[in-house]
Amino acid sequence: MNGLLLAVSWLTVLPLPAREVDDRACRQAIALAPLVGALVGGFGAVLLWALTALGAPALLAGLLTVAALVLVTRGMHVDGLADTVDGLGCYGPPERALAVMRDGGAGPFAVVALIVAVGVQAVALADLAAGGRWAVVVLACAAGRGAFVLCCRRGLPAARPEGMGSLVAGTQPWWLVACWWLVLAAGGALAAPWSGAVAVLLAGAVLLGFTAHVRRRFGGITGDVLGAAAELTTTLVLAVSVLG
Repeated sequence: MNGLLLAVSWLTVLPLPAREVDDRACRQAIALAPLVGALVGGFGAVLLWALTALGAPALLAGLLTVAALVLVTRGMHVDGLADTVDGLGCYGPPERALAVMRDGGAGPFAVVALIVAVGVQAVALADLAAGGRWAVVVLACAAGRGAFVLCCRRGLPAARPEGMGSLVAGTQPWWLVACWWLVLAAGGALAAPWSGAVAVLLAGAVLLGFTAHVRRRFGGITGDVLGAAAELTTTLVLAVSVLG
């Protein structure tokens, strides 16, 4: 329960503080992150349905749902996406890239990445609302937090000795990563036959490439990288699930 409380307090605005934050609690929090993602996705699906039922245009409902999901996650994931893209887009050694990520400003790469991510998510949510495919919203958010498990797999180090990345890097065994992603793929097959499972598997493959690249570029993962991975995965699952 301590790990679950920590996962909820880390990943949402719900005031459920863990009793203590130690290595074991951090490891458990990452392992349970997809469950918190499903909770967030359930909130998003209900909100999207309510806005649609009230007569909101589909695209407006999608945009408002994206905004609400950013609010309930304290904007951490979109902030991580912006910082990571800026770090990847700069020249210089890993130290320079990490300094850019810590700067806090939003460069042109970050602005474009945020516009694309928010736009794709809103359009995809609009399409899902039009078709009444609410389960895909839950799937996308759960898979987004499943990215944490994959990014914190054994063998992938932290980029720096402090920060969230140092607490959780390398804490998740490969068998747990495989189990979660098989569960997500099965959920995708139920939520959106064929396209949902393909979306999850494609997102997993992209994440493997993404984490290999950030390891070369930064030396490992950071908290910002985890946020970027969550947004990247959520966007991919939503986009691929509505194709065709």
